[in-house]
Amino acid sequence: MRLGSHGLVVAKLQRQLAALGYWVGVPDGVFGDSTQQAVYALQKAANLRRDGQVGATTEAALFRKVRPKVKSKSGYVVEVNLHTDLVMLVLNGKLLTTLNTSTGGGYTYTSQGVTSVAITPSGRFHIEREINKPVNAPLGQLWRPKYFTGGFAIHGDSYVPPTPVSHGCVRVSNEAMNWIWSAGKIPLGTAVWVY
Repeated sequence: MRLGSHGLVVAKLQRQLAALGYWVGVPDGVFGDSTQQAVYALQKAANLRRDGQVGATTEAALFRKVRPKVKSKSGYVVEVNLHTDLVMLVLNGKLLTTLNTSTGGGYTYTSQGVTSVAITPSGRFHIEREINKPVNAPLGQLWRPKYFTGGFAIHGDSYVPPTPVSHGCVRVSNEAMNWIWSAGKIPLGTAVWVY
């Protein structure tokens, strides 16, 4: 199965991913972007090739019920694992939801005459401000950003590959960011652990 596939087998895949906490949106039997994002996340958690397609090895990971490991033990925490490039919503040490993300790509770039390295800062932060609309920033548009330190935010983007390519923000799909806002998943003050 891959992007563009559809039917009962895709609906079953979506239900399996959702049961493991991989966010797929509303299961509809269509292998669209949200399903591909969830497959990327599963493949990352299982340390598989990140091709967004469901072949034998990805099916085996589903069968084994592979889920990423979390670090926090108490409270509600958004964990951003830079090694696996995953965002995890965790409550009292229990993984609730896993999202594919693309974090800082490690490349050098220049913006407004300043040269920087595209790195996502690690540490323990909190959501300190949020803007419920697209923000046009010098480095590109941020969809409904939730800032956790300075100009670094968890935000939606139309391009969230399974590799780190951002300037340092934590990208999730626009669809996932819409869900985060509509379901109140990352309110102001939420703890964000980046490691």
